[in-house]
Amino acid sequence: MSNHQIHVIGGGLAGSEAAWQLAQAGIKVRLSEMRGTGEMTPAHQTDGLAELVCSNSFRSDDADKNAVGLLHQEMRRLGSLIMDRAEPAKVPAGSALAVDRHVFSEGVTRALAEHPNVEIVRERIDTLPTQGMTIVATGPLTAAALASSIGEAAGMEHLAFFDAIAPVIHFDSIDMEECWMANRWDKIGPGGGEGKDYINCPMNKEQYQAFVQGLLDGEKTEFKEWESSTPYFEGCMPIEVMASRGPETLRHGPMKPMGLDNPKTGRWPYAVVQLRQDNASGTLWNMVGFQTKLKHGAQVELFRTIPGLEKAEFARLGGLHRNTFIQSPKLLDPTLRLKSAPHIRFAGQMTGCEGYVESAAIGLIAGRFAAAEILGQELAPPPADTALGALLGHVTGNVETADYQPMNVNFGLFPTLDDVKKKQRKEAYTARARASFGRWLGEVVEPA
Repeated sequence: MSNHQIHVIGGGLAGSEAAWQLAQAGIKVRLSEMRGTGEMTPAHQTDGLAELVCSNSFRSDDADKNAVGLLHQEMRRLGSLIMDRAEPAKVPAGSALAVDRHVFSEGVTRALAEHPNVEIVRERIDTLPTQGMTIVATGPLTAAALASSIGEAAGMEHLAFFDAIAPVIHFDSIDMEECWMANRWDKIGPGGGEGKDYINCPMNKEQYQAFVQGLLDGEKTEFKEWESSTPYFEGCMPIEVMASRGPETLRHGPMKPMGLDNPKTGRWPYAVVQLRQDNASGTLWNMVGFQTKLKHGAQVELFRTIPGLEKAEFARLGGLHRNTFIQSPKLLDPTLRLKSAPHIRFAGQMTGCEGYVESAAIGLIAGRFAAAEILGQELAPPPADTALGALLGHVTGNVETADYQPMNVNFGLFPTLDDVKKKQRKEAYTARARASFGRWLGEVVEPA
């Protein structure tokens, strides 16, 4: 394919989803991805499109009581490639939607490679195009040269935060005599299973207290001078940073024991470390919520003090990388176009949304906005009381730009329902959203 109508830069979740939506609308797409040229980011391990870097979970799939589950549902109704390719890659994860990351990436890559309207080009883009419709979806690990070009076009410096990666453990190195399989409250989720999807490593009070002290005392990665003032994103906080907030913080966060009966005692442990299946064969398991900036040697030493993990072998240790994003509410219009250069749209985490699903969702709507513009159609933004509309509103709305921070989709972004009782509010939010989304879908012009 020698000609294209739109250039998508970045083959992550957002870029892949944007390219798919455009291609499905009959638009010729050039999809540029740096990985595959011999270059790699500090966090990626393959050259596959839509590679999942931090976790293998798309979080809750509950569309009745959870905002991200509702976003899943809305994306499926819009023909999302990311949601479609997640289905054959699902692994058991309680009420969450988790995938075998390799099967998932391979599915996305194959779908785009086989689409007649998509040309995947392995190339590094160093400057923003001066003409031609473009979607920039290079993500939080944008290469330095392109990041500089974006900064010049935006007329401002980037904001930044640190994002951390959780360790992955080989299953056959876990002591299952000490651990047990269970979901919290025995819930069964979209990946199937029998309500026993997580490996649970119990801790008594003395073990927990020693572990917390080890997190505080362990040798950490040292920051360069220019990194020292960069804040963390609250939704992906390194576990040792959480521990520093108080000795009981972890027991009410990733190590909470509530809803997990230890079959040996019939009671909840004092604290629990949970492992979630990371691949379809069940040979790899990741430590839930254990993103960390501890040095690798310190990680191995400390994590092997966890009951059941005394002989743990790590397929990947935790890490830390710097994420960048723009002040989108100040710089982008309601259809994600850069106000100073309207031929350019931004999508994904670069806009200040956080999370796999959110990134893909902004890529999806950016692709649809661009397709409508190319086809001479009008596409109104999804209503603010839908999950997609609420997330888009955060990115492009009238929020305080001086304090603009990455955000997961949540009901706090939705218009309030003050006249509904608190216990019924989540279901009321989702019911209202489904009705509103359905009306909006009826107005959307679909490709022939």
